[in-house]
Amino acid sequence: MNETPFYIPALDAPARPRRNLKNNDMFAVFDSHGDIGASVGGGDGLFENDTRYLSHLELLIAGSRPLLLHSAVDDENLSYTVDLTNPDIYVDGLIALPKDTVHISRTIYLSNGALRERMDVKNHGSTAVKLSLSISFANDFADIFEVRGIRRIRRGKVDVGVMNTTEVALSYQGLDDVERRTQVSFQPRPTHLKESVATYAFQFEPKERKVVFVSIATHGEGRPAESFFRDLVGVHRSHRAMMGGISTIQTENSVVNEILCRSMADLHMLTTATQDGPYPYAGIPWYSTTFGRDGIITALELLWLDPGLARGVLTRLARLQAQSTDLPSDADPGKILHEMRGGEMARLKEVPFGLYYGSVDATPLFVMLAGAYGQRTGDWVFVNQIWPQIEAALGWIENAQDADGFVVYARATEDGLSNQGWKDSHDSIFHADGSLATGPIALVEVQGYCYAARLAAAKCASATGRGDRAASLVADAEELRKRFEARFWCDDLGFYVIAIDGKKSPCRVRSSNAGHALWTGIARPDRAAKVGAQLLDSRFFSGWGIRTIAETEARYNPLSYHNGSIWPHDNALIARGLESTGSKAGVVAIFEGLMRAATHLDLRRIPELYCGFRRRPRRGPILYPAACSPQAWAAAAPVSLIQSMLGLEFFPENGEVRLTRPVVSAMAGSFTLRNLRLGTASVDLTVRSRPEGGASVEVLRTRGDIRVSLIA
Repeated sequence: MNETPFYIPALDAPARPRRNLKNNDMFAVFDSHGDIGASVGGGDGLFENDTRYLSHLELLIAGSRPLLLHSAVDDENLSYTVDLTNPDIYVDGLIALPKDTVHISRTIYLSNGALRERMDVKNHGSTAVKLSLSISFANDFADIFEVRGIRRIRRGKVDVGVMNTTEVALSYQGLDDVERRTQVSFQPRPTHLKESVATYAFQFEPKERKVVFVSIATHGEGRPAESFFRDLVGVHRSHRAMMGGISTIQTENSVVNEILCRSMADLHMLTTATQDGPYPYAGIPWYSTTFGRDGIITALELLWLDPGLARGVLTRLARLQAQSTDLPSDADPGKILHEMRGGEMARLKEVPFGLYYGSVDATPLFVMLAGAYGQRTGDWVFVNQIWPQIEAALGWIENAQDADGFVVYARATEDGLSNQGWKDSHDSIFHADGSLATGPIALVEVQGYCYAARLAAAKCASATGRGDRAASLVADAEELRKRFEARFWCDDLGFYVIAIDGKKSPCRVRSSNAGHALWTGIARPDRAAKVGAQLLDSRFFSGWGIRTIAETEARYNPLSYHNGSIWPHDNALIARGLESTGSKAGVVAIFEGLMRAATHLDLRRIPELYCGFRRRPRRGPILYPAACSPQAWAAAAPVSLIQSMLGLEFFPENGEVRLTRPVVSAMAGSFTLRNLRLGTASVDLTVRSRPEGGASVEVLRTRGDIRVSLIA
C-alpha cells in the first residue's frame, strides 16, 4: 500500500462512465446506468458530510443487467436521466423476452436530504409480458477517507432491518457514538422486500406502463411518491432563483457557449447554502466540503460576475479563522482554514481535517479577496465588519515570516500535509537535481500573495478611515518586493525559482508558480515579461495550457498530479499576470487552449486537471485518472479568462465599468455580457474584434446610473 499520507489511489479504470449530482451538503456518484457500486471504479455512493449513506444501488431485469440506450445529466446539473432496455431474456434455452421490448426510464435527483428516483417501465411489445424487476441496495457507511483508500483497523456496527412492506432502515453506530441512518423506501409496495433487495413481479399488457418510486433519505422518513414532481419543481425553482441575478456570457460559438453553460452549472451545483452564505465546495467526489484556498480562488475568479459569492466566502472563513495555536490541526491565531470535515474519522482525529489549517496561502489570499471584494462592490461597510479578521490574518503573516522576511511553512506534526501551498503533493517542491526540498519552505507565489495582501489591506484601511495603517502596509509591501527580487530571481534561469528551502538554498526550477508572481504584481516588470514569454513557449505550453513545471525539469512527468500536468485554475491566474504585462495574446492562447480541450471532454466539463502531453491533431487531451470533475476553481477558469481578455474593472464610487485594451478570441467571435451589475445598476454590452485591431464595445442596454469606458 502506498504510504504517502492522504494519497488518492487509482486502482482500476471505471468500467462505466460516472455522473454526479449535488444538492447542498449531499452529493451522489452514479455510473452511466444510474447504478451505484455496480461496476468497478469511480468512488460511487450517496454522500453527506463526508459519510457514504449508500454504497450500492443496482437495477436488474429478470436477474440480468439492462442495456444502456442513453444517459445524461441535464444542462443545469439538477437531474439525471437514464434510458435502458432489456437484453434477450432466456428461459430453458429459449428467448422468453426479446431484447428491446421493455423501455425503462430512470429519473434521479437530490433534494431535502434524499435521493429521489422514478422508474418508468413500459412494454413496447405487441404481446403481454411477465417481468421481474429487482432493485438491490446496501451501505457500508464508509468515511470519505476510507472510500479514498485509507484502511481502518476498527469500525462501528452496521445494522439492517425491514421496517414494513415498503421500507428498510440501514443504520451505523460509529465509534464516535454517532448513529448514522439511511432509510430506503419503495412505492408501490414491492412483491418481495428483503434487507438488501426489493423485487417487483410485473405483468404488462401491450403498451402498458408501470411506475416505481424509490426514496433514499439520510434524515427522517423517505418522501412519499406524490411529492416526487413537486420536489423536482422546487429544485428547479431554487436554481432559477439563485441564477436569476447573476450576469451571463454568450459568444458566437455554440460549443464555447456549451462549455460556459456547463461551467456555470457546475459552479451552481458546487455552491452550498451554508449558515454564512453561499460557499463553493471544492470538488466531487473527494473535496465536497469547505476548502479555504479553493473557495477564495473560485470567488476571485468569479468576482466580476457574481460578487455575492465572495461575500459568502469571506463571511464563512472569517468565522472559522483560527483563534489559538493547535499543533495537530496546524492552527495559529489569525490563520485561515485549509479544509473542514464532518465524518467519523475526522471526529475521532484519525485524520487531522476536522478543522485543519495546514495551508500557507489561504491567509494572504483571504486578505486579497477582502480588498478585491471592496473594490468591486464598494461595500466597505462589510469590509469594516471583518476588519478584525483582516488584521488577525496580517498578524499571522508577520508571525509566519523567517529571518529573511519571507512567509514559510513546515507542518506542525507528522500527520499534517508535508507541502502546504496549492501544489501540496509530497514531491511537488524540489531542487534542480530532483531532490525534494526540506522545510521550512518559502514558496515564490506565497511571497506574491503576501505582497498583494498588504496592498489589498491598505485599500481596505484607507476606505475605512485607517490612513496611517494603510501607509504602513504599503511601505511593508515595498520592502517585501525588494527582498523578493533579491532572493527569488535566478539569472541563470531568467526566471523566478519555485522556492527557497530550509537551508536557504533556492530551488532552481522553472514552475507555473512563478506566473502567480506576475498576477500579484510583486515581479519587476522587465522580469515579469521574461517569465511570461517562457510560460508561453513549448517547454511550458502544451497547446492545451501551461504545465505546472517545464518539461526540461528533473521531475517533469506529464502524468503526474503537480509535476507536469495542466491545471485550468493555475492557467487562469497566470493569464491575469500576463494581462498585467500587456501579453493579451498569451491570455487568448490560454483561453483557446482550454476551450479546445473542453470540446473533447465529457459533458464539455472542465476537470480539476489533465495531463501535460502536447496537443496533437485530431486528438483530445489525455485525462488524469483521479481528477475531481467537477471542480470549482476549474469551472471558474474560463470566466476569469474572459475578464482578463476584456480588461474588465469596476469603479463603484463613480458607477463606471471599464474595459482596458480588450481583445476577443477568434474562437469566441464576440462576448455578450448581460446583467453586468454595479451596485443597483446594470448594463448589457457586446465586445467584438475590430478588423484594424483591438475591439469595439456596443452598449445594448443600461439600467440605473452606470457608464462604460473603453481604454484602447
